[in-house]
Amino acid sequence: MSEDQRIEEKMLSREAEKQLSKQLDTADKIDVDIQTDFLKLLQGMVDGVSVEGQGLVKQDIRIQEIKLQIDNVAVNPFSVLFGQVELNEPVNITTRVVMTEKDINRAMISEFIRSKMPTFKFNADGKTVSLYPEEIQMKLLEDNKMTVALKVTLTEDGNTRPLSFTAQYSPRTDEKPIILEYFNCTQGEGISLEVVVALMQKVKELVKLPSFKYENIVLQIRKMEIQKEIMILLVDARLKKLPSF
Repeated sequence: MSEDQRIEEKMLSREAEKQLSKQLDTADKIDVDIQTDFLKLLQGMVDGVSVEGQGLVKQDIRIQEIKLQIDNVAVNPFSVLFGQVELNEPVNITTRVVMTEKDINRAMISEFIRSKMPTFKFNADGKTVSLYPEEIQMKLLEDNKMTVALKVTLTEDGNTRPLSFTAQYSPRTDEKPIILEYFNCTQGEGISLEVVVALMQKVKELVKLPSFKYENIVLQIRKMEIQKEIMILLVDARLKKLPSF
């Protein structure tokens, strides 16, 4: 909270921090700043809501840092009085998220992420191929590069078998597309060139999706920056209601 807040802003912000803390398993720091006054609040208007957090953990998923700002929000005034912000209209926000390599790899084996992991299906040389990720390990490198090591179950032409491979690539930027630097099978019989090409095409299609939806949130990754052992994301989101952390 800001030191120069109005009394009502401090009260509302403090209560919002308490409510957010209750939704998390642990948190090193949560700072909520609700910008309004009682007259605007009675009219269902809030000038802005900002949230900054460090070391937030829920369902074994940890976020090193998160920062978001919402401006000119139409809200249910009674909800704000109890430390919650219920939106009367959808809002667009940009969120900055920082995750460490350790936190990402821990999240990949969490029960929550495992339950959401999809089976990827694509066509290769006229045949349907499916790939289910069993294990994923990421290594975040310098110069905006990352290495991904995967153990997958591959089903091709009715035959299912385990396969492991590693790939190193650079994420898409405003100037460059995704650049695959190498792809190497480390376990199993390997895969055909046709399957590799089809898999890369599937990845390209997924990356080019304008947005994806999770529960009541429409998300789009605007920017991904890789530093040594750190991933920084700028994520645009359209919310119909504020999520529970």
